[in-house]
Amino acid sequence: MAGTLIVALDLDTRAEAESLIEALGDTVDFYKIGYQLAYGGDGLALGKALIAAGKRVFFDLKLLDIDNTVEKGVAAIARTGASMLTVHAYPQCMRAAVKGAAGSGLTILGVSVLTSMDDRDVAEAGFARDTAGLVALRAGQAKTAGIGGLVCSPLEAQMVRSIVGPDMAIVTPGIRPAGSAAGDQKRVMGPAEAIAAGASHLVVGRPITAAADPKLAARVILAEMGGTRIV
Repeated sequence: MAGTLIVALDLDTRAEAESLIEALGDTVDFYKIGYQLAYGGDGLALGKALIAAGKRVFFDLKLLDIDNTVEKGVAAIARTGASMLTVHAYPQCMRAAVKGAAGSGLTILGVSVLTSMDDRDVAEAGFARDTAGLVALRAGQAKTAGIGGLVCSPLEAQMVRSIVGPDMAIVTPGIRPAGSAAGDQKRVMGPAEAIAAGASHLVVGRPITAAADPKLAARVILAEMGGTRIV
C-alpha cells in the first residue's frame, strides 16, 4: 500500500493557504486544517469550500471536553462533510466522539502522544509509562472505543498496527524526507519507512509548505511513499 499524503495547511491566513493549494494543483487532494488556520485564518470556512470542490479535509482540532460537548462538537464537524477529525485519545472522549460521528463518513482519530514529546516530556506530564507504553495503551483503548484510527509518531506505527489490526487508519505526522530539518519534532521518520512500518496516512507540513517549489516537494514525497524516486 502506497498510503495517502495529507498536506498540513499550517499557515496564518486563508489567502496563504489558497495560494499553496493552487500551487499544488491536482498533485494533492487531502488537506489538514489545524488550530493556526482554523482559529486565525477562516480555516473552517476554507475547509467547507475545499470539501465542496471535491477535496478531502482533515480537521485537526484535538477535541477534549465533557462527553456531551465532545459529542455535539463532533456532530457539527461531521455535518461539514470532513473526512477526518482528531480528538484526544482518552477513553471517554473517544466513545463520545463515536456517538457524534454516527451515521456520517467522518473518521475519528485519537491523538496518542504528540510527536513533539519524548519520554522526558511524558514523565513530566505525570504518566507512569514511557512514550511507547503510553501509545500502546491508547491504541488498545482506541480499538475498544471503535474509532476509525490513531495519530502517532511513525516510530510507533509498527507497534500500533500490531495492536489495532489492518483496518484502522494510522496517521503519522513527523514525516521528514531526506535532507529536511526535524524542527520541533522529536520522533520523525522518512516517508517510505513510515509506510513500511504500517502508516496509512502521512501528514506533511513544512517540507512542502516552506519549499521553494511546493508541488515538486509533494511529488518527491509521493514518489518516496510509492517506492520510487524523482530525479
